[in-house]
Amino acid sequence: MPSAPLPEFQSSVKLKYVKLGYQYLVNHFLTLLLVPVMAAVSVELFQRGPGELAAVWRSLRLDLVHLLCSAFAVVFAAAVYFMSRPRPVFLVDYACYKPPPSCRVPFATFMEHTRLISDDPKSVQFQTRILERSGLGEETCLPPANHYIPPNPTMEASRAEAQLVIFSAIDDLVRKTGLKPKDVDILVVNCSLFSPTPSLSAMIVNKYKLRSNVRSFNLSGMGCSAGLISIDLARDLLQVHAGSNALVVSTEIITPNFYKGSRRDMLLPNCLFRMGAAAILLSNRRRDARRAKYRLVHVVRTHKGADDRAYRCVYEEEDDTGHSGISLSKDLMAIAGEALKSNITTIGPLVLPMSEQLLFFFTLVGRKLINPKWKPYIPDFKQAFEHFCIHAGGRAVIDELQKNLQLSAEHVEPSRMTLHRFGNTSSSSLWYELNYIESKGRMRRGDRIWQIGFGSGFKCNSAVWKCIRTVKTPVDGPWADCIHRYPVDIPEVVKL
Repeated sequence: MPSAPLPEFQSSVKLKYVKLGYQYLVNHFLTLLLVPVMAAVSVELFQRGPGELAAVWRSLRLDLVHLLCSAFAVVFAAAVYFMSRPRPVFLVDYACYKPPPSCRVPFATFMEHTRLISDDPKSVQFQTRILERSGLGEETCLPPANHYIPPNPTMEASRAEAQLVIFSAIDDLVRKTGLKPKDVDILVVNCSLFSPTPSLSAMIVNKYKLRSNVRSFNLSGMGCSAGLISIDLARDLLQVHAGSNALVVSTEIITPNFYKGSRRDMLLPNCLFRMGAAAILLSNRRRDARRAKYRLVHVVRTHKGADDRAYRCVYEEEDDTGHSGISLSKDLMAIAGEALKSNITTIGPLVLPMSEQLLFFFTLVGRKLINPKWKPYIPDFKQAFEHFCIHAGGRAVIDELQKNLQLSAEHVEPSRMTLHRFGNTSSSSLWYELNYIESKGRMRRGDRIWQIGFGSGFKCNSAVWKCIRTVKTPVDGPWADCIHRYPVDIPEVVKL
């Protein structure tokens, strides 16, 4: 009888379990090494009698001077350690602005306005195609000034939008946290394209009557990744000033940035950007750890501005007819990919388990020394994070990150649903995504969150948070009245 063929290795052995065993071995190497040693020492001590142990102690011949010197050394080392380690930064709570229904812009309304405003049929057709493939839904919102025909981008209307979105977000945060104006020690505001005089930070100081010695900062021109830059700045200030609170406000004012021309690379922001804002309360006070939701673990910033292509890929300029707007380069996705690669190269060693780092290192060495055709190993960031908040800049951005980081549909669900419900709200989009995760009841104590933002310059910034306590499903907030409908199916093309 002919012998039965051997079964294929891949079909007979669950390779994923082999990998899990390898990961457990590497990640718990010290534990697996120390447990037998400690067991052997314990058995040896148990076998010795009290007399032998007393003899060993006497043989050390420790006098009072030695004991005092040893105690002083221990106390000194402990003092240096506790004084030099960075202060923990806690995210007490945050609030996102929820636009009123009167500001909603369904597809039909947007396209009707576009046809009435534009006298170029090709521009109208182009914006129709972009909107059909954008991933946006029917409930995204534009400020009141953009509902006029033609839009009314005046300074007064821009200030009105800024006051509406910023004050609403701060009022919600004050209501949730009980924050008092006199308790705000640091104020950081970021808004890329609207930078009036007095500044937006001064507007907040005036509205809420903050202290005269409040440390206020106003960041502009830093794009959609400015929210994490503000978090980084607040973190650095909290390292210097003990017992302080930091109020961070992230927004983008849409009113003054409507593009009236017909250049296609400058029409894209009209189709994608929508109104939004977020207010975040950070603290380094130990007593706030009990009520805080998250602890800031890492912030990693990558700036590719030294490269001319990266510098100009998101660029504010005037077209041939004198209309100003933001041009988005065709190289944007490639440049974003390079920036992401640099960013994850830096953040990887900080967050990835040792097993993933070793696999990446050995693959890199093998490609350099053995076979350059070896497929590069993509670290599994799903082992480092439970949740991902990817900047909802557009469907293409989310698609590329999902593919490159090998994420599941559930991992990118907060980003896709935020884009669908609220559009691209610039730097505040990361907080709408975090609120989506909380509204779904998915945030548990110990969970790790990776926020990834992209912005002009070109920049890719990351923030890593760790959940301190299981977050209760919020009863209010931007998702309160619609979370039961999500997730929704988003077709590749919505025919208008």
